[in-house]
Amino acid sequence: MTEVIGVRFKNVGKIYYFDPADIDFAAGDHVIVETARGVECGEVVMPAREVEDEHIVQPLKSVLRSATVEDLQRVKENMRKEKEAFRICLKKIAEHGLGMKLIDAEYTFDNNKVLFYFTADGRVDFRELVKDLASVFRTRIELRQIGVRDEAKMLGGLGVCGKPFCCSTFLGDFQPVSIKMAKEQGLSLNPTKISGTCGRLMCCLKFEEEAYEDLLRTTPRVGASVHTPEGRGLVEDVHLLTGQLKVRLDKEQDAPAKSFHKSVVKLLKNGEAKSEKPEGKRQGREKS
Repeated sequence: MTEVIGVRFKNVGKIYYFDPADIDFAAGDHVIVETARGVECGEVVMPAREVEDEHIVQPLKSVLRSATVEDLQRVKENMRKEKEAFRICLKKIAEHGLGMKLIDAEYTFDNNKVLFYFTADGRVDFRELVKDLASVFRTRIELRQIGVRDEAKMLGGLGVCGKPFCCSTFLGDFQPVSIKMAKEQGLSLNPTKISGTCGRLMCCLKFEEEAYEDLLRTTPRVGASVHTPEGRGLVEDVHLLTGQLKVRLDKEQDAPAKSFHKSVVKLLKNGEAKSEKPEGKRQGREKS
């Protein structure tokens, strides 16, 4: 176990661990640290706590010092300069006729580098653009191509639900999302209905996936042969969240399907209801 603090450099960005160097930091404090990009100013979002060593990327760097008033003033000045840098870069991209969309500009805290984030449909030869920008800013220039999900995170906006994007409000990292999740949750597979504003599958499909996986393990599927309090039958419809099953009884083929809760139904394929399996076996299957 190692004592660390969590520092974030962007709103809703990834949290990085640093050694507090025996200094007591509270959430909301600003600190100066050394990163792979150089010296940076970040915000403490996780006070000192002990974490497992395997969760730490080595070598663990120490906090250099608390941010001063002058440091915070420099951050504000950098933000002002970033707007001007963005405007200049847009102009240069147009002059070079490059097929790229500029998303953001960012100065490092020590002003040793200016980063420009952009999206493009394919590879872009921006070597001449870099030279042109370097002659203007007289510092190191880095152009970084990002994906559409990162673009949405940076720009923000409203999702199809009417609320601000999850990625720009509380998601620190993107989680893998697959069409399988939409199928398991009984959603329409129409891409326009399960895709976010960025055009990729909605991140919120991941939020309830674990719950749906557990429900699927404990609920008979459509077409399963089951035994109900009123006799044998076939499952015609399943409502995972309520646990209600529509079962057409063998002895009443012409009658409407009847509704039963999964807790009173037994799956006949192996002689027992999935919901009644011993906890140990369920956990064993989850780990496999």
